[in-house]
Formats: sequence, C-alpha cells, structure tokens
Amino acid sequence: MNPNASQHWQEAADLAKFLLQTHDGHLTVGMPLGLGKANHLINALYQQVSENPSYSLNIITALTLQTPQAKSALEKNFFQPIKNRLYQGYAELLYARDLRANKLPNNVQVIEFFLQAGAYLNNPHAQGNYICANYSHASSYLLDKKIDLVIQMVAHNNHHESESTDLSLSCNPDITLELLAARTAGETDFMLIAELNDALPFMANDAQLPESEFAHILQGKCANATLFNVPKSAVALTEYAAGFHASSLIRDGGTLQIGIGSSGDALAHALIMRHRNNSSYKQIIASLNGDKEISHLHLEPFDLGLYGVSEMLVDVFLDLMQAGVLKREVDGILIQGGFFLGPSSLYQRLRDMPKQTRDKINMTDIGYINGTHIDFRLKQKNRQHARFINNAMKATLLGAIVSDGLDSGQIVSGVGGQYDFVRQSFALKGARSIIMLKALRHSGGKKSSNIVWQYAHTTIPRHLRDIVVNEYGIADLRGASDQDVIAAMLSITDSQFQNNLLQVAKANYKIEQKFELKTSWQNNSHSAIRGKLQPYKQQELLPAYPFGTDFTEIEQRLIPALKKLKSASKSKTSLFKLTAKGLLASDNNSDNTALKRLGLQHPSSIKDKITRLALLGALSQTTEEFI
Repeated sequence: MNPNASQHWQEAADLAKFLLQTHDGHLTVGMPLGLGKANHLINALYQQVSENPSYSLNIITALTLQTPQAKSALEKNFFQPIKNRLYQGYAELLYARDLRANKLPNNVQVIEFFLQAGAYLNNPHAQGNYICANYSHASSYLLDKKIDLVIQMVAHNNHHESESTDLSLSCNPDITLELLAARTAGETDFMLIAELNDALPFMANDAQLPESEFAHILQGKCANATLFNVPKSAVALTEYAAGFHASSLIRDGGTLQIGIGSSGDALAHALIMRHRNNSSYKQIIASLNGDKEISHLHLEPFDLGLYGVSEMLVDVFLDLMQAGVLKREVDGILIQGGFFLGPSSLYQRLRDMPKQTRDKINMTDIGYINGTHIDFRLKQKNRQHARFINNAMKATLLGAIVSDGLDSGQIVSGVGGQYDFVRQSFALKGARSIIMLKALRHSGGKKSSNIVWQYAHTTIPRHLRDIVVNEYGIADLRGASDQDVIAAMLSITDSQFQNNLLQVAKANYKIEQKFELKTSWQNNSHSAIRGKLQPYKQQELLPAYPFGTDFTEIEQRLIPALKKLKSASKSKTSLFKLTAKGLLASDNNSDNTALKRLGLQHPSSIKDKITRLALLGALSQTTEEFI
C-alpha cells in the first residue's frame, strides 16, 4: 500500500469528523475565493463545530457567494423562480447564511479579503474581520494564519480525454499554487483536500496536479452539485458609451485585462464590432466623440490580435477568442487567468471546448498574473501595450479612485487585484491602467455625481492616476498637473455638477480663477448619450444582452422596473410620482404577466395597491436610464 496515496471519501460528514478528530477539534481552513470552495465539506465542518462548543473553526477565504436573498414578499416572488431554475442542486454555504443573519456561533470565525459586493454592509462580523489586502498578497496572509487545511473543489478527467488520474484546480489555481509552493519550500505544512465536481471543466497546464498532492478526496453526492451561476446583466446605452470609448484605447498586438459585469460586456461587444463590423464601429465612435479629435485612437480591426492576462477569466474572453480578437499567442497560450466565475454557459463552453483549444487557456497563480516581481523581463516582452481595465464606484476631481469601500470605512467589496494592475501598468513600458466608472448615481429619485471633489476613502491614490473612462469620454491623467487633471475630469463630469466642482477647485487654488468650462462639456447628459446611440440600438447593433442571458423575457422587463421602484421607494415624492404614472398607465398583457409574477395582479392591502401602481408606472417608462 502506498503511504502517500490519497484517501477517498463518499460522505462529507465522515471526512469532516475525521479531520476534526485528527486536529483535536480545532481547525483553521483556507478556501479559494468565488467558485472553487468545497461547499459540501465546509458545510459538514461548520455543522459539526456548531454543534460542539468545545470545537473551533476559523475560515479564511474571499468572495463567499450567495444566491439571491429576498428581503420582502415582492423580492421573493421575483427571485424564487430564478433560484428554482438556476440554482437547483447548488449547495448553499451554511456559514454564509448565518453570517448574513448575524447568527454565526461564537466558536466560528470567518475572515475574508474580498466580500460579495454590498452583501455585508452593516454586518459587524464581516466588517470587523475583513482583511484589506491586494490579491497578490493574500497567500502570504493565509500562511501567517497557519492554516491546517486548504479545501477546494476540483475537476477530474471525467471526459476521458486521457488516462491520467491527475486532478485540476480548474477555476481557482490562483492562491492554491502559491500555497503549494510555500509548502514545498518548507514554509508551511497544511493538508490539501479535494472535493470533486463533475461539472467543473478540467483545465490543464499549471492547474493540473497529480492526485498525490491531495491528502483526501471527497467524491459521491458532491460530484453532481450545481456550480454557482452569475447571470448576465443588461447593458445600458450609457454603459455602451463607456465601453466604446474604452475600446478605442486598445492597441492591436497588445494585452488585455477586463473584469466582470455589464461594463466588461459593453467593452467586449465594442471590440468585436471594431473587428467584424468596422464601419458601424467607427460611426458610433464618431457619434460619441462629436467634434473631439480622434485620430490618436485605435479604431482599426485586429490584425495581430490581443493576448489576455486577467486575474478573472470572464466569459467574454471566450467570445473574443471566437471572434478572432484574442488571437496573439505567447508560447502557445492565448490567455493567462487566475480564477473564473460566471454564468452556467461559461462552464458549459469550457467543458465542450476541444482540448487543443482549451489548453490555450492557462489558469495559473495570481502572483504571476498580477505581479511584476516574477520574470519581469519576460513579462515586459510578452505583455506588450497592456491595457488593464477595472471598475470603480467613484473618482475624485484630482484623480484618486474609490472602488472598494465607503467614506465611513465600511467595505463594499475589496481591493482585489485593482491596485496590482495599476502598479503593473506603471512598471511595464507602454502599459496603461483604465478605470471605468459611471458618471451618475441614481438613488431616491435623485442624481448625484460619481466624480466628487474629495472622499474619505480611496483605493488608488491620486499619484497613481492614469486613465479614467465613463459614458462622457476619456480623461488621460498620467503625468498631468493637478489643474490639467481637474480640467480632464470636468470634461467627463455630468454637466449639472461641473460648475459646483469647478468652484471648489478654484476656492482651493487648484485651478486658475479664469478657467472656464468648454461649451462642448456642457452637453454631458444621459439624454444626449441616448440620443446619439438610440439609432444604433434600433438597428440592433447595441442589444441589451449582447452575449445572452439566463433571464426570461418577463424577468428582463421586470429587472429595470424593480430597480427604479427600489430607488423611488427611498423618497416619498419619487414614489408618489411613480404611483401617479401608474394610474395613467395603459393596460397590456405584458404588464399583467409582470404583475402576476410578483403577486400583484389582485392586491388587497393598501400597501400592495400602491406598490402595484408604482410598478406599473416604472414599467410604463423607458428602462434605458435604469438598467
């Protein structure tokens, strides 16, 4: 018998009991961020520790995923069919459920370095136990905590592509590979444990490991579990505007990194149109820029193509590969990724992809993706003309970026790799950091600017300011003086907020007193953007879901209406106006189907009757401003 052979288990509860017994009931467990968590095993450990106060469990992870959580009967009526359809068979994380409800037992601690966006505001345990960390530093922090176990969902060769018994870290080699390197170097002595899942794509290259690396392998029921689904969101015309602006900064033969979400979808759609339908692409760029000089922009189709280096392998990278945009290979690889997470179609496409094509995707450690300290000269050669594109919540007029937290100190999400990529953009010759944000925020029927004079919290300091892009254009800030930065940021600020910001800048002696806003900037409005892009939407060049969606037609119609209703509910005046519109709304089958879906077809209470009218008012209005 091989003493180093992996031990196989069929039941999570049995493995959890064994692990607790062999560690005297006290465990510090590391888990990957996002998709790669061993849900069944951590649930079994959590249950057994919760039932025994003499045990303890410390969980160190990031981006704990939860299915949509309903806070009202209205939300339940909307989300329940989606949960039944998209998450049937998904193992909900029990510690996350109790953490969200402030019911975590005293002998369990959850530490995260990245939170599911907005899910843990006002949560004492999550906020207090958050570690503020660059993604590239996370593995060292796990080592500092002296982890006993790393438990991870993995893939195996269930498609008979080879006779190998190797396993694949698949969606999350990002930190695990770094921890394994530290173990090999004698810096730690944790135990690596696998939880098999048949739906997880087998990714080769760096993510492929011999079975002997895993002390224990959990199989059985967990192998049939549903993977977490992140449905595609609609792309608003204003997001398309920002996506097209950003796409004109991408140089042929260059390197691309993008993040998740509708802004990334807008960018990818623009890049594909630039390559496949160049005349229409240039028309949209010209329409958005008006009389601005655009000769310096990159507008031609991709001859050499792009190479991908992205901490997150988002699903649109596969679309860019298919369209011939992502085609610049480096040592046989088209894209280097640290982790992946997305809609169920992403996992299916990776599973169905021919092995030869899938092997052009290298899932690897995050230090290699995000850092410059390893093989810098090689990275300088390979990552030519890199464009690292990330999202932000706010930016200051002086170029500081706010992406992860509020001015109160509460964390919305986390730094993740944003700082890593900004630093990398300054280290690599010809590289640029591009921060995308929305110019406006809608709340309570009111609009506020996401470009502000100052904010008590920043993610990227102003001395690392580079390029900021929103629906109104591009602000190139690198190496510019403060007054030139202010002018550039004012040029992409919504017109209704420009004057006040300019006056604050003048009052603080950061721009000349004689400086005046250009006339062209004073047309920065969403109505102007929609006016420019609506003709192309009517030509079906700018679809709401350019890469498909798991939402049904009625859900697609309800989502923007519910967002508007939620925003209006924060203001009595806004809610009254919406209700009044509902009184005047004409009756139609689509609205009746939407009302039935939410249980509002025949409301009995006064509250539900008002909600019904307000929803009809929201449905009657154009959705473009709110999706």
